[in-house]
Amino acid sequence: MTNLNRRSILAALGALSVCPSAALAKDYIDLDWADLVPDGQQVIPPVIQGLIDHDGPALSSQQPASQGVRTDWNGKVVRLPGYVVPIDYSGTGITAFILVPFVGACVHVPPPPANQLVFVTTGVPYEGSGMFEAVNVIGMFGTASTSTQLADIAYALSADHIEPF
Repeated sequence: MTNLNRRSILAALGALSVCPSAALAKDYIDLDWADLVPDGQQVIPPVIQGLIDHDGPALSSQQPASQGVRTDWNGKVVRLPGYVVPIDYSGTGITAFILVPFVGACVHVPPPPANQLVFVTTGVPYEGSGMFEAVNVIGMFGTASTSTQLADIAYALSADHIEPF
């Protein structure tokens, strides 16, 4: 290898360390919420999620049953847009949250089926702007059954990068 080639490679690696978002530019699969539902299953549209009486039973008790999961993206790095429902904090940042497909899911309306929810964890606390912030999350994706006080969740995502949508 020539000195010129070594310098070019080192310069490129240096640039990636200064600008990590460039490294993510094409290294993920874009997913949509419909991609998480098995073929032939209906995605529950937000318009049929009615507002509920907050003095009634817990919203988690009204969660529709999930009709299976997709394993196509297990172990893959994906990008998925959604809304943040915080679960755990470190200082002022969020370290765990439920990524939901529409505003109000799990808090103001009954949660969608488990196969329409993703449990997101991040090693670097995300300094979000508040509940139901629209974000894109990039990271390692997989099926993982999780249960919280708010809902049962069928997927997990270990976030490498979270950005406002």
